[in-house]
Amino acid sequence: MGHRRVVRGFALVAVAASLASCTIGDGGRLEPVARTTGAAATQKDMPRPPKINVANGETGVEPVDPVTVSSSAGLASVTMTNESGKEVEAEFNADKSEWTTTEPLGYGRTYTVEARDTEGQKVVSTFTTLSPDATVNAYVGPLDGATVGVAQAVTIRFDSAIKDTKTVEDLIEVTTSNDTDGAFFWLDPYELRWRPKEYWEPGTDVSVKVNLYGQKLGNGLYGAQDSETNFTIGDKVETVIDNADKMLRVYANGELVKEFPVSLGTDNVHDTPNGTYVVGDEHEKLTMDSRTYGLALDAGGYVTPVDYATQLSYSGIYVHSAPWAIGALGSYNQSHGCINASYDNAQWFQNYVKRGDPVVVKNTAGGTLTPYDGLGYWNLDWEQRSGGSEEPLYP
Repeated sequence: MGHRRVVRGFALVAVAASLASCTIGDGGRLEPVARTTGAAATQKDMPRPPKINVANGETGVEPVDPVTVSSSAGLASVTMTNESGKEVEAEFNADKSEWTTTEPLGYGRTYTVEARDTEGQKVVSTFTTLSPDATVNAYVGPLDGATVGVAQAVTIRFDSAIKDTKTVEDLIEVTTSNDTDGAFFWLDPYELRWRPKEYWEPGTDVSVKVNLYGQKLGNGLYGAQDSETNFTIGDKVETVIDNADKMLRVYANGELVKEFPVSLGTDNVHDTPNGTYVVGDEHEKLTMDSRTYGLALDAGGYVTPVDYATQLSYSGIYVHSAPWAIGALGSYNQSHGCINASYDNAQWFQNYVKRGDPVVVKNTAGGTLTPYDGLGYWNLDWEQRSGGSEEPLYP
C-alpha cells in the first residue's frame, strides 16, 4: 500500500488538470409557513428555524469554504443552485441535523440555498462568491501516466510570478509508494521543482496534487484551478560522457549496454559543462539556432538542422547527429557545447533513453552546469535545497 506524504517547500510539460465546479447558494431569509396544531402547542415550543452559515445578500464569499445548514428539529430538504440552475453537490449528516456542500463553488457566481426543517419552517439565502482580480494556473509534469527515469523531478510552471512561495508549497501534495524523501526547489518565480534526495527507486509510483483553486497566493492572486499528475519510475538508465576518452556509455541497471565515440564543445571556447543533466525533449528533426542563447550569426553563430536531437539542458545542449563531425568523434572537440554523434548512434540513443534518465558529463574544462538550468537540478547540494524555506534559492 502506498505511503502518503504531504510535502512542503515545471513540462515540454503536459499535464492533467481539473477545474472546480461552479455552482450556487442563498441564505438567511425566513419565509412564513402556515401551521395547524390540534394540541396546546405554543410558539415558544417551536424550534429555531434552519441556520445557514452564509448570510442572505452576502458578497465576496470564499468559494472553497463549505456552506452549511443546520437545524435542531432536523432538515427535511435543502437545495443549493447557481444562477444557471445547476445544483451544488452536498450531503447530510447521519441524523439530518446538518447539510454541507462537498464541492467548491465558482468564482463570481450567485447561489441560492433553500432549506426546510421537519416543522415546515423554510429559510432562503442568496449570496455571491468573490471575483478575483487575477488568477494563476499551474502546469504540472511529467505527463499523467508517464514512465520516466530515476532523475526526473516533479515540474511545476506557473503562468504568473509567485511571491508567496511558502503558501504555494504548502498547497502541493507529493505522494509516493515508498516514502521517498524529497524537497522543493525554485528555479525562478515561475518554476518549481520537487526532487528526491537520491535518484528514485525504479518502480516507484508518484502522485502529485496542486490544490490551488480558491486559494490566496499573495499580491491579489488566486489559484485558477487544481492540477494533478500520476507517473511511474522506470528502470535506471544512466549515461556517462567522459571527455577524457570522448566516449558516451549507457548503463541499464548498472550494466553497460552500449558505448560510442562523441565530440563535445570546443576546448577553451565552448567547453561543455560538467555535472548531471536530465533527458528532456526528444526531436527526430530540430533546427539548432545559436541566436536562442545570444550568439549572433555574424559572431560565429549558426542555424543548422540536425537529426535525432535529445535534450540535456534548457541552455541548448543536446546529443544529436553531426555528420560534419565524423572525423572528430572520439578524437577532438569541435561543437558549440552539444554532444555530437554519428547518425546511427544518435538515433539509437534517442530510441533507448527516456525522459528523466540522468546523463553525467565529466572531465571537461567547462565548470559545472548550473542547477538553475531547467534540467540541472541534480547539481544543487541537498543541503542547499529550499525544502520549504520562505526564501527561494534562485539568483
